[in-house]
Amino acid sequence: MAGPGSQRRASRGASALLAAALLYAALGAVVRSEQQIPLSVVKLWASAFGGEIKSIAAKYSGSQLLQKKYKEYEKDVAIEEIDGLQLVKKLAKNMEEMFHKKSEAVRRLVEAAEEAHLKHEFDADLQYEYFNAVLINERDKDGNFLELGKEFILAPNDHFNNLPVNISLSDVQVPTNMYNKDPAIVNGVYWSESLNKVFVDNFDRDPSLIWQYFGSAKGFFRQYPGIKWEPDENGVIAFDCRNRKWYIQAATSPKDVVILVDVSGSMKGLRLTIAKQTVSSILDTLGDDDFFNIIAYNEELHYVEPCLNGTLVQADRTNKEHFREHLDKLFAKGIGMLDIALNEAFNILSDFNHTGQGSVCSQAIMLITDGAVDTYDTIFAKYNWPDRKVRIFTYLIGREAAFADNLKWMACANKGFFTQISTLADVQENVMEYLHVLSRPKVIDQEHDVVWTEAYIDSTYEEGKKRRKPNYSSVDLSEVEWEDRDDVLRNAMVNRKTGKFSMEVKKTVDKGKRVLVMTNDYYYTDIKGTPFSLGVALSRGHGKYFFRGNVTIEEGLHDLEHPDVSLADEWSYCNTDLHPEHRHLSQLEAIKLYLKGKEPLLQCDKELIQEVLFDAVVSAPIEAYWTSLALNKSENSDKGVEVAFLGTRTGLSRINLFVGAEQLTNQDFLKAGDKENIFNADHFPLWYRRAAEQIPGSFVYSIPFSTGIVNKSNVVTASTSIQLLDERKSPVVAAVGIQMKLEFFQRKFWTASRQCASLDGKCSISCDDETVNCYLIDNNGFILVSEDYTQTGDFFGEVEGAVMNKLLTMGSFKRITLYDYQAMCRANKDSSDSASGLLDPYHAFLAAVKWIMTELVLFLVEFNLCSWWHSDMTATAQKLKQTLEPCDTEYPAFVSERTIKETSGNIACEDCSKSFVIQQIPSSNLFMVVVDSSCLCESVTPITMAPIEIRYNESLKCERLKAQKIRRRPESCHGFHPEENARECGGAPSLQAKMVLVVFPLLLMLFSR
Repeated sequence: MAGPGSQRRASRGASALLAAALLYAALGAVVRSEQQIPLSVVKLWASAFGGEIKSIAAKYSGSQLLQKKYKEYEKDVAIEEIDGLQLVKKLAKNMEEMFHKKSEAVRRLVEAAEEAHLKHEFDADLQYEYFNAVLINERDKDGNFLELGKEFILAPNDHFNNLPVNISLSDVQVPTNMYNKDPAIVNGVYWSESLNKVFVDNFDRDPSLIWQYFGSAKGFFRQYPGIKWEPDENGVIAFDCRNRKWYIQAATSPKDVVILVDVSGSMKGLRLTIAKQTVSSILDTLGDDDFFNIIAYNEELHYVEPCLNGTLVQADRTNKEHFREHLDKLFAKGIGMLDIALNEAFNILSDFNHTGQGSVCSQAIMLITDGAVDTYDTIFAKYNWPDRKVRIFTYLIGREAAFADNLKWMACANKGFFTQISTLADVQENVMEYLHVLSRPKVIDQEHDVVWTEAYIDSTYEEGKKRRKPNYSSVDLSEVEWEDRDDVLRNAMVNRKTGKFSMEVKKTVDKGKRVLVMTNDYYYTDIKGTPFSLGVALSRGHGKYFFRGNVTIEEGLHDLEHPDVSLADEWSYCNTDLHPEHRHLSQLEAIKLYLKGKEPLLQCDKELIQEVLFDAVVSAPIEAYWTSLALNKSENSDKGVEVAFLGTRTGLSRINLFVGAEQLTNQDFLKAGDKENIFNADHFPLWYRRAAEQIPGSFVYSIPFSTGIVNKSNVVTASTSIQLLDERKSPVVAAVGIQMKLEFFQRKFWTASRQCASLDGKCSISCDDETVNCYLIDNNGFILVSEDYTQTGDFFGEVEGAVMNKLLTMGSFKRITLYDYQAMCRANKDSSDSASGLLDPYHAFLAAVKWIMTELVLFLVEFNLCSWWHSDMTATAQKLKQTLEPCDTEYPAFVSERTIKETSGNIACEDCSKSFVIQQIPSSNLFMVVVDSSCLCESVTPITMAPIEIRYNESLKCERLKAQKIRRRPESCHGFHPEENARECGGAPSLQAKMVLVVFPLLLMLFSR
């Protein structure tokens, strides 16, 4: 048995052996790595550069002077914590009043339209020259105005986005597929001319109104102010007001719909194409308050989306597009067993209604077929009689009328409507008939519910081209505040609660490349008299406090007169919309007139203006300071610093140029088009927001990202926040900064990196050495300085993937995954003229012409030659083209860990070890990174920030389709009325439904302020 002495000797021997092995390994690593980077030297470089660049930024921005001036007024300033609940309730009250004004404008139009319609007697021979929005101001080859195209005076108006409009008159748009001089349209246009004076009166009463509409059930659309409409590149205007959400939601109550499509063998060819187009047109008429499913049937049932067997889904845009994509997969074969389909449809509607998840209002079955051999009265007796709560709408496809009586009987016996669709050109107009039927109860009830849609736009402009972006402004709150995983905030607001909610959020800025991590407090309440809720988000820290300063009007006015002062023109210091004579005024001009008492009719925010005056007085000395610097020839001799700027929390800005305007490297900076860097209606400038999130006293540096393909810039922006420090309260009162040439900034960096602490002046390492690469990166990982100039602006992980990966592992940087639920992704689409193209009604019209020609030549309807023509003659070369389509994406952003100031490391690569040192630049958001360049470490892939499309597998797609978030239904439901005339159920001109909808105009006022 060995004693303690021998154990110790053995231990020492083992230790010596281990030490030798470690020494050998270390020596081997040194041999392979050729370069060890001394942390102390890098720290010296970082300190030298940090001191130099902060000195320049502080000097030329005047940050210390401004901080001193605000401190001098500190004793006269009252700092207050914002009461979020009180604020949101006040704003909700203001919005309630605003919405009420819009509702009153609608009601005045309703009353005027009903009165005009009652007084009008229909005249089938009426001739009336109206202003057609497409034809106005158009002349023929002889210089004469076209018919319906009289002279219509148009003038650009800044209230209407500088579009040429006529604020005295409205004009009329008629869909391309309708006849401009149809008697029904001419009569409707004639009596609705009386709305012109109401439009003008509404605008006079409420100058914040923008567009006012009247949409007729006949299809024409009256718009105020009058504006010229331009066809698309194909000479078509596809707009039909009856397809718009505001029209459909006002005309009908929420509904659950099952669409049954016959795919039996007799539906082959053009009939099936017409059926698909009919389904697509029905989907166009469904809105977010509706629920639906589509079932194809022959001798079996085929759910268009199999995973939604036995249920209904919300008719939002995403779901409707999903079903449209699946329509192309339908093909005709077999025998049509309508009884099975009807039983299934009734069961689905009954079961879904009992869940309470659907519309809990109207229900309907849409039947699209080329015939029915029976009336199926036993099925209707079992499920629908005597109450007839489910309406049946039947669409007979094709010219044959052999089964028309059965289909018409089904519709008439179940409070629905029957129509026959012979060609693709007939689809849209015939589909619209069901809306007239569903509107009857509301008309009989004499209900004039004011319906508000969600915000939406039709198109966006990208790269100078008009692009349709379907989901852009109809966004669920959970897709914006996506950190609210449990929908706590969303559900509270949907349920119109009043309260508070807090969470950490990641806010993307600077074209989505940077991220700010902050904690927000959300305050919310409902807006009375509307379906809306209002929420306000306040950021913890600087966003929770504000202060009130006090200066005299005389002092403030004097300092507002300085030419370098500007105000956020998108902010409402004064309401310049109320009176036409004020609409040309800028906000600064309006404030000056208001303070001088020269415009007693101007309505202004007194508290905000008082704060503006305070900021103008406190910041005034900086103008003289900047001027003295500019006049001192010994200062800024190389003109490295070009611009100094200042912005306060009241939207006041000051700008000083140290070089001539024509010499500016970045000509767009702080101009109206530079939206991210000026005060806007919805955000503070980027340099202000980033400075506010920095540690007080430090500067945030960045290079702006260009919008082009090459992501380069020749300037560096530096900014810092000005804060009033009062115990824990640190309200940000302003931010100041400079913009300098990138070459000037980089020269300062390279000068600092050549310093060393050795007494003999011989540096052990230098950024000039070929064995190291030196970088300057910001807190989001973007390169500001590199020996390879082309890397400026690139993400560091794309250049040094191994080092960035190590920094993430060590915790020096952290990756934040962000989501974009409103992204647009490139997709390859088949560009051949196939059935998918026929779902466009105007391509469909061309197909209809081919079908008619076939019939004229062969006098055969059932010969199915059209099927041969459709399948073969349109089978053009299959070409793929790239299109932009809505999608979900995820993408990374990176942010440095503030507590880590310096670190070093080694990365084991294939045959070498790569060393690096990272050191924070004092008083900044920057880091110096020195990397051993002798070890390439090519096996580590670069880290990119490219977005990745989220592709959902079939199971996840199904879950997403089935998932229904909490929603509130419209408060009113007009599903049925005992006085309805069920005999008006289609099939003959004498049975056409009276267009009471014409009496009940569908209008929408959009407003901006």
